[in-house]
Amino acid sequence: MTQRFDAVVVGAGQAGPSLAERLGKTGRKVAVIERKLVGGTCVNTGCIPTKAMVASAYVAQQARRAASYGVNTGDVHVDMDAVWKRTQGISGQSRNSVETWLAGMQNVSLLRGHGAFESAHALRVGDALIEADEIFLNVGGRAVVPDFPGVDSVPYLTNTSVLQLREVPKHLVIVGGSYIGLEFGQMFRRFGAEVTIVERSDRLLPKEDPDVSAAVVDILEKEGIQLHLAAECIELRGKAGEISVVAKCAKPGLDVHGTHLLLAVGRRPNTDALGLDKAGVTTDTHGYIAVDDQCRTNVPGIWAMGECNGKGAFTHTAYNDYEIVAANVLDGEARRISDRILAYALFIDPPLGRIGLTEQEALKKGHDVRVGVRPMTRVGRAVERGETLGFMKVIVDGKSEQLLGAAILGVSGDEAIHSLLDAMYAKARYQTVTHAVHIHPTVAELLPTVLQSLSPA
Repeated sequence: MTQRFDAVVVGAGQAGPSLAERLGKTGRKVAVIERKLVGGTCVNTGCIPTKAMVASAYVAQQARRAASYGVNTGDVHVDMDAVWKRTQGISGQSRNSVETWLAGMQNVSLLRGHGAFESAHALRVGDALIEADEIFLNVGGRAVVPDFPGVDSVPYLTNTSVLQLREVPKHLVIVGGSYIGLEFGQMFRRFGAEVTIVERSDRLLPKEDPDVSAAVVDILEKEGIQLHLAAECIELRGKAGEISVVAKCAKPGLDVHGTHLLLAVGRRPNTDALGLDKAGVTTDTHGYIAVDDQCRTNVPGIWAMGECNGKGAFTHTAYNDYEIVAANVLDGEARRISDRILAYALFIDPPLGRIGLTEQEALKKGHDVRVGVRPMTRVGRAVERGETLGFMKVIVDGKSEQLLGAAILGVSGDEAIHSLLDAMYAKARYQTVTHAVHIHPTVAELLPTVLQSLSPA
């Protein structure tokens, strides 16, 4: 059976439904193909459920600290089953909202099943052959399972399966000291688990500046999380409830024992079962679909958006990909990926908000680097809330006087940093921020002060 559409969107994640709606409103007959859960990673196994759990962990931690605020709570106990039910309820409600939205779209049909190319403009979905002149790929990614010795025999969790835990592990060992591993590590420590993080690099968050990495280490160690760095030659041993992570090349040698194991060593694109070779679509050595500055693949009429194109592994970059495609395909507006400023957050507590270049990156690019730094102990709002860990750091080009990047590791840092991000998009001189009158008492009000104390890197 062959079905003909004007456009096909493969994947109902962050970019897919929004683009399908825009395409349908032009009168195009549109098919959205989804093999699993509508909403993609963010709604089902990413941002929404994990941040719901982070919120529960934050409340648990604040309850333990309540006496320092003059509030007596007694012993704190985390009901992991109740946490799971709350998380699933929030995620499920979001997924249902996307499904309802899709069902009500003009000229849009949702097709359930796995889609794979038969040719450049035909995809097989079950028994049906779906043909279209325009095909938009939004297939996302999944956790990498590294080829550690023992990985085939030792039970492990990924960022997806760990969300299904309904009891707090006695001792959770996490391999991977980057964003996913650190968020889950602090979360489960606050739920009551003993947590050990094993990282192959010589420091956590190796893409961040060393001072940011060091501050994150301090935050995690203060909560009793054990950290082991430079752990090379990792092997997995043991069985359910008795798991061992061995780093044979670590100095000294490392052998960590725990009850549960979480592998958080990266992600890979969901492109290996798409039949891209039959369509002639080019990928890189990691499986990411090669695209130009407007998300176009090498095959005319095929675009790739979101995590699968390797241009950003975030919900907000996937949505921006949709905006870029819609602008170019439907609006005649030449928006580009290269116009995007890197922006993301690490949702530990306190969070890290990051935009643009790090200090080290700015120096390597040859900028006349000026840096302003202030500890969160200088932020009145942080002091009032009793949450003063971390610092603010802003990087400026001394010649152009424009902002190059920033890191705010501290309470509300993931929100406050947007005042700098907007100034960067406006290509404004940093004095635009220093001359602004910010509301007191807030976290963002210290940013002008930070910028008034710039010094050479």
